[in-house]
Amino acid sequence: MFKFMSKKGLSISLAAVLTLGVLAGCGKTDTNASSPATSNKPAETTAAQEISGTVTASGSSALLPLVKEAAKLFMEKNPKVTINPTAGGSGKGLKDVADGISNIGNSDVAAGDEYKDKNLKEHVVAIAPFALIVNPDVNIEGLTKQQAADIFMGKIKNWKEVGGKDAPINVVHRPDSSGSRKLVQQIVLEGKDFTKEGVVQESTGAVKTAVGSQSGSIGYIDTPYLDNTVKALKFDNVAFSKETIKNGSYKLFGTERMYTKGEPTGATKAFLDYIMSPDFQSKKVEELKFLPADLLKK
Repeated sequence: MFKFMSKKGLSISLAAVLTLGVLAGCGKTDTNASSPATSNKPAETTAAQEISGTVTASGSSALLPLVKEAAKLFMEKNPKVTINPTAGGSGKGLKDVADGISNIGNSDVAAGDEYKDKNLKEHVVAIAPFALIVNPDVNIEGLTKQQAADIFMGKIKNWKEVGGKDAPINVVHRPDSSGSRKLVQQIVLEGKDFTKEGVVQESTGAVKTAVGSQSGSIGYIDTPYLDNTVKALKFDNVAFSKETIKNGSYKLFGTERMYTKGEPTGATKAFLDYIMSPDFQSKKVEELKFLPADLLKK
């Protein structure tokens, strides 16, 4: 026979049952929810991975079209990053990065001995075919290495000496700080000096414009700048192409480099990683008329 509980006893019993229920609930794991510590972790990881900051890159005007396009695409993917690419010549790029003025120094040539103690790190980002260019009124199709050297050294001064019409040759140069000038000096002139005659232009684009607008002119640019305002010459009877550079028959090309002071970090590293990514190297580099960085390793 059951005994009836008092109101006070009933209240105590109910309280005990509720307390046990709460304790049981605390011990239960809910697979659809996270504890506060766990839920905060992804947010912290996301914040740590978010790229932000400003990257400055100066130097080679030959490499500038590639750097500009890479910067545009990278900033679209990373809106909190600003990339500021400028030209000025390879010499300026190397000096700027060595002095801490730029995060990246772009160069058509390797850093010289004067930078060996500056902790510069080289990042090869592309191969750039270069071409000797002439005004379209110059009626020759190519030059041998010796003919080109003699023209740039001032030994040959008339187009008739290399099979053209009787007309003076107007040489268009880059300044001493230019990596393009150093490249041509190394490959074509074998280290000898350029003639002091002619016109000096500060950028690759300015060389193209000057050659295209002045009768009888000759200069040198990397091929991404080529258009129908100038004519590219064969070099030692070989036209530039991916195949002729790879097989070694076309010698006039540069290895494009981006230098950092020490190992890159933050947005600078992320930007360089993007340029070296398979997607950019296999698609965009050739669309921009450069060639992949690993072309000669394959």
